[in-house]
Amino acid sequence: MNKRAVVLLSGGLDSATVLALARSEGYECFALSFRYGQRHAIELRRAERLAVMLGAARHVIVDIDLRVFGASALTAEIPVPKHRTGSEIGSATIPITYVPARNTIFLAYATAWAEVLGAADIFIGVNALDYSGYPDCRPEFIAAFERMANLATRAGVEGGTQLAIRAPLQALSKAGIIRTGAALGVDFALTSSCYDPAPDGSPCAGCDSCLLRAKGFREAGMVDPLLGGSVPA
Repeated sequence: MNKRAVVLLSGGLDSATVLALARSEGYECFALSFRYGQRHAIELRRAERLAVMLGAARHVIVDIDLRVFGASALTAEIPVPKHRTGSEIGSATIPITYVPARNTIFLAYATAWAEVLGAADIFIGVNALDYSGYPDCRPEFIAAFERMANLATRAGVEGGTQLAIRAPLQALSKAGIIRTGAALGVDFALTSSCYDPAPDGSPCAGCDSCLLRAKGFREAGMVDPLLGGSVPA
């Protein structure tokens, strides 16, 4: 039997690259996405396509509603910041696009599915370099969650399986992630990174995520396919 992994798949270029990486390492991948009350459904449609194109054994979309808590520009009627400078994006201030405890919640669901599947690995596309200051993207958080998961699961307590939270993009720049994904055959035209896309899926080109993506493609010496023609919704 192939070794199994749960892969968190948002529909963005980071998670698509992680899914491709896991597949290249011989994992049978079970992709997990969330309809959590985010501003748009474009990323989920992209995740569905990516799961098929990148060979996931199964793709599950879980419904939860983080709008009941709000407090984020992605889950409440709060404007998404646009056209911030590089220093503003890289500041120590946590931006309003941070969704409280989102990665904690996502990893908890992934842990539950990994237990059911008998999977020893969970892959997540967090990144600690070119990112917007989210506390749940830090290496300290990933390490702490891994320790907690092994205290909270039957397999961990009984010694059957030690769960590993794999964050292979943690130390890469956005340009490095793009180069890695391209080498693995990821079709970036199928991804969506924008926090506030148009109804047809076109990126706004002004939110932090769009600006970081543009910087990454520029530094990688590549053209972003989402900016060169029609964009698949």
